[in-house]
Amino acid sequence: MIKLPSGVEINNLIDDLRDLSWEASEILLYYFQILKDSNNKSNILKNDNIDDPVTEADLKVNEIIIQRIQEKYNSVNWEILSEENAKISSKNCAFQNDWVWVLDPLDGTKDFIQGTGNYAMHLALNFKQKPYIGVVLIPDKDQLWITDGEKTWCEKKDGSKFEPSLLKNKNLQEMTLVTSKNHGNETLKKLIQKINFSNVEIMGSIGCKIASIVRGESDIYICLSLPGKSSPKDWDFAAPESILKAAGGAITNLDNQELTYGQTSFQHGGIIVATSNKDNHASICLEIKKIIEDNRIYPL
Repeated sequence: MIKLPSGVEINNLIDDLRDLSWEASEILLYYFQILKDSNNKSNILKNDNIDDPVTEADLKVNEIIIQRIQEKYNSVNWEILSEENAKISSKNCAFQNDWVWVLDPLDGTKDFIQGTGNYAMHLALNFKQKPYIGVVLIPDKDQLWITDGEKTWCEKKDGSKFEPSLLKNKNLQEMTLVTSKNHGNETLKKLIQKINFSNVEIMGSIGCKIASIVRGESDIYICLSLPGKSSPKDWDFAAPESILKAAGGAITNLDNQELTYGQTSFQHGGIIVATSNKDNHASICLEIKKIIEDNRIYPL
């Protein structure tokens, strides 16, 4: 186990993450109910960017999470990167510390606004640009996925717990793919058709998609970003990666290289593959790469 910063004890840290996550859940559920009345949407939305909307819920959760971390650990030498703060700061990747919190207060904002329930809060503690400890909160399902860096489990607000149930030993075509509701593109659709998965589930929020793999409801997630277009950022992947890897899954780029965080602009472009089984992940990536090359689907 990696040694945490001086003054931080793992069990106390998990307790604090649990408390602040359920506090965030109450905020998100409150605004989710308000948004069910379409007359309230204009009051909740904080910008007019249909591709990257921001709501009052994003800002409230962002504020409370950062505040709680700073209150509890004001003497600890770590930094905080959040989606909302990155949008308003000119600071790029000037983190001087090995320990960085990576926060997405509301992943799946479009789905949140649309009322689907496929939204999540992500919070990860990265060490040397890799996710280590993390939580993925899914308020609509009353699920808080937690990893302490060694194992992953899920808790409900009443304290009940259950373990991951990842599906194993399937070939590519036998897998159930979970894919984006609001961030797809024609190139990805063509790849999905060529692979011919046994089943395709459509879902918002990367956190929700990775949680569906950890629950055993799906096997694989493919994220394909077109050159020159917007790509997922550190805060989209850090916490979901932490829970997936500690549960026995894997997430890499198509060349089976691990994701690196804290890069310029925080972006993760190209093709990223998440699967339920770390043991055959590399071979799955190779098979997808061959299908892409044979059919000239994407410039590799």
